[in-house]
Amino acid sequence: MTEPHPAFDRRMLEALICPQTHTTLEYDAERQELLSKAAGLAFPIRNGIPVMLVDEARKLD
Repeated sequence: MTEPHPAFDRRMLEALICPQTHTTLEYDAERQELLSKAAGLAFPIRNGIPVMLVDEARKLD
């Protein structure tokens, strides 16, 4: 069985920070997003590449 989308390299989490708050991010594998709880934003991962633009982020509930 193949993955429905290209895999996100979890090692990137060590290097990526929230562009708004400069805090660490959490990986949500199910939704393919990187979460910034401090900013209340979820950054999408498209084709295995995180889109770290605040304008592209979804607001967390």
